[in-house]
This record gives sequence, C-alpha cells and structure tokens, in this order.
Amino acid sequence: MGNAEIKEIKLLDNEVENLSKLLRTVVDNGASIGFLPPMKQEEATKYWKSVLAPEVILFIAKIDDVVVGSVQLHLITKSNGSHRAEICKLMTHPNFRRNGIGRSLMQRAEERAKKENRSLLVLDTREGDPSNILYKSLGYQESGKIPEYAISPNGKLDTTVIYYKIV
Repeated sequence: MGNAEIKEIKLLDNEVENLSKLLRTVVDNGASIGFLPPMKQEEATKYWKSVLAPEVILFIAKIDDVVVGSVQLHLITKSNGSHRAEICKLMTHPNFRRNGIGRSLMQRAEERAKKENRSLLVLDTREGDPSNILYKSLGYQESGKIPEYAISPNGKLDTTVIYYKIV
C-alpha cells in the first residue's frame, strides 16, 4: 500500500461515486458520522451532491486512484464566528486505517484553516470511538460531553464529545 495523496476537491463530478462508496463502507462498519447502517447508495450519493458550498472545503485521500478517506472543513460565516471553523465527517476506509490517513487529512484541514485565518477549530465525535485518541494526539482539548446525542444502529443513545483546538 502506497502513501495517500491528499487533495482538495472543488468539483465532485468525478468523485461522487468513489466518495459514496467510502461513506457507505464506513457507515456500514459502524462510524458515527450522521447516518445509520445499512446505508443505501442513493442516500450516499444524495449526501455528497449536497456537500460542497463556498464555506465547505473538502479534502480526500487517494491511494492508487481509490478514495480511502476524506474530511471537511466548514468555515463559520456568522460575523461573530469568522475566526473559527468546524472539522466534519473525518472518515477513513476500514481497510486503510492505522496508516496515518486520518492524521494527514486532519493536518491538511488545519493548514487550510490557518490560511483562511481561522484560529479556532471545533469538532465532535462519539465517546469511546478510536477517533478520540487521534484528536487528543493532535492537540485537541475536550471541552465537554453531551449525553444521548446520537442514535447507534442498536438503538442506544450515545454520548458525543466536543473538542477544540486553537491553531
């Protein structure tokens, strides 16, 4: 397996199918990113077709022309929030995890946030997920938890953890 190439995507036309496959795979493997399994192709495609907007910056990771990860940087457009951005929907294909792809995507998003003059990054993730370890290792600070935030496939209500980082 080669190193992942991280690139910004401004037009989804050529990547909707690959991103939809990635989204379905990670959701069907238990990722808590706003969807429940089993995820239908139509739902994934509809989601990706609605993602890009002027305030949303999308990065993907590719290995051998296969999309193996992605992350979004949402720039806050409110006048009192022009200094911050939200990290959204970090995902890595299960077959490519533990290879630094998530870390590389996060670092790229952080670099872009700095270029956009964003000094505060926020994100949330399900309590207990491996992503908590990644975010802490990247210097994100836990600011709190919200119980019963998201429904899991088994119907259980899970806690989400809110993180921030000043960059």
